[in-house]
Amino acid sequence: MRRLLTGGVTAVAVLLAAGCSTRSGAGTDSARQNSPTAQATQATSSDFGTLKDVCGPGTAGKSSVQGVTGDAIQVGVLSDVGFTKRSEFVDAAKVFTSWCNDAGGINGRAIEPVGRDTRLTEVRQRTLEACKEDFALVGGGAALDSLGVKDRLTCLLPNFPAQTSQIGAIGSDLQVVASQPTAGYFQYPGYYSWLLKEKYPGSARKVGVIAGDSPVTKVMSAQFEEAVAGLGGKVSSTDLYPASGVSDWTPYAQSIKKEGVKGLVFLGDFASLAKLEQALTAIGYAPDWIDANSNAYGPAFPQVAGTALAKQHNYAELFATAPLESAADNPATQQVLDLFEKYAPGKEVSYGVLRAFSAWLLFATAARDCDTLTRACVYDNARRITDWTAGGLQAPFDLNSKEPTRCYSVVEATPKGWQPADFEPDRGAFRCDGPVYKYKGDYGTPATLASVGKSLSDLT
Repeated sequence: MRRLLTGGVTAVAVLLAAGCSTRSGAGTDSARQNSPTAQATQATSSDFGTLKDVCGPGTAGKSSVQGVTGDAIQVGVLSDVGFTKRSEFVDAAKVFTSWCNDAGGINGRAIEPVGRDTRLTEVRQRTLEACKEDFALVGGGAALDSLGVKDRLTCLLPNFPAQTSQIGAIGSDLQVVASQPTAGYFQYPGYYSWLLKEKYPGSARKVGVIAGDSPVTKVMSAQFEEAVAGLGGKVSSTDLYPASGVSDWTPYAQSIKKEGVKGLVFLGDFASLAKLEQALTAIGYAPDWIDANSNAYGPAFPQVAGTALAKQHNYAELFATAPLESAADNPATQQVLDLFEKYAPGKEVSYGVLRAFSAWLLFATAARDCDTLTRACVYDNARRITDWTAGGLQAPFDLNSKEPTRCYSVVEATPKGWQPADFEPDRGAFRCDGPVYKYKGDYGTPATLASVGKSLSDLT
């Protein structure tokens, strides 16, 4: 998830406003209308996709573990909902826990999610609150998540996030991410290999990068420049746009045309990208491809880009998550849609929801398999899983791996909306022959238990 941040709240608002959590509800309505199981009694089943007995009754006893009682488990859900007004992580928590609790909970204990609204800049405050009350953090994420990592590690609070954003948080200790990102590695090598070597080989030496003018996106721009070169391409031009916004994108479009950019990486909000593409179309220029990134994935981007999408070729990678448009062929994705229809009708099912469900499923299955529910047991159980698919929501991933998955999925924006791209998937909705690219540059390191004077032996 390419979090787009700046040094100040106003600038952050511009870069994040159109998709702070990098997702939206592509394909939701049509998938629901075609669902053969939309009215099924999902809540009575303990299975999710290929996962059996995720939740169910039991005879859990008393517990002295923080956040755990004889009949409940309290977990925190971080989100920037007060800033972004996007409730996807909160909605996913409500839907998953409603279904799980209806099926019997975790060995008889109900899951009680507590929303912890970080409001963009209050990550540390919400983390400290969770440190005092919650058993774990599950299914959430915050744009400035590195602000609370050291506090989380100090209080030995495990995290099963839907997303991680900043370098200090990506790959940090006591955290199990169900797919990506992975610290120290380029997150999109398969996708970019496909773009540069197969789909548009003529674009490889003429890649341009446009990023919002902020410290974080400048680092991201440098990472993309390195990775494109490492994959056999070349970034021939880079540019920044003011975080406060651009009134006229024509000069940027003219520069792209003058430089002969054939592939464009855009690191910014999708509303700005839509305006840039309208300017490109107006001057009669279209790169071979534009990486709109997952910020743009959802119904809003095609709506605001309008007729420009008939000329401009936009793609996005969803890591190794099956796109919502594949729900008719993917029972796990369809099950998420059906559960939302049952427990949160009218709420948007988004890419972030899919990633949050994967995190919730991981936590639930790891906790289910504990004879005595402790943080150490849940964390250890999760780390032992070598082929996590979230019941079919994503390609298999080794949760103990230090390298990213070789699988990826690609979607394309069209005037009619997003759809799976023709990237020759070889495993269902995924293609799993991607290379691995490890950064050579120094872009920072994730926080560790050792950095706060702790170790795994302190976890109980």
